[in-house]
Amino acid sequence: MFKHIKIEPAVLDDIPQLTELLFDLFSHEPDFRPDAETQMHGLKMILEQPNRGRIFVLRSQNAIIGMINLLFTISTAEGGFVILLEDLVIHHQHRGQGYGSQLLEHAFEFARQKNFLRITLLTDTINDEVIRFYEQHGFVRSEMVPMRFWLKRKTV
Repeated sequence: MFKHIKIEPAVLDDIPQLTELLFDLFSHEPDFRPDAETQMHGLKMILEQPNRGRIFVLRSQNAIIGMINLLFTISTAEGGFVILLEDLVIHHQHRGQGYGSQLLEHAFEFARQKNFLRITLLTDTINDEVIRFYEQHGFVRSEMVPMRFWLKRKTV
C-alpha cells in the first residue's frame, strides 16, 4: 500500500466526502443525475445497515480519495450470497495512480473472506477505458442485458 494511505470501512461522518465523489461519478454517467440529498440518503441507508452492504474508503491523512460500494444479495443461480459492485470512484486528482486497483483488490479479498460467490457490476458501454480496467482485473462481459424499470424517478 502507498504511504499514508489506508483502506477502511466508511463511517457516517464520511458521508459528505462520499457524496462529493458520487457527484463527480454521476456527472459523467448518462443514466444518472447527481443529487446530493439522494446520494446522502442512499449512503446512510448502507452505513446504518451493514447487512445491506459495505462501503470501503481509501483514506489519506486528511481526506477520502476513493471509495468502493458493495451491495449484498442472494443469487438463486449461484445458490448463495453475491455482491453487486455499485460504485467505484477515485477523486479526479488521484486517478491513474493504482488506487482503483487497490480498492478493487480489497473488495476481492473481503468477498473471499466472507464466502461470497460472485461480484457483478454495471458500467457504461461507452467508456472503453473503464471496461478495460475491469477486464484487466478479471471481470468478463456477460451475455445478459441490463434493464431497468423505474418505480419513482426524479425529473431533472
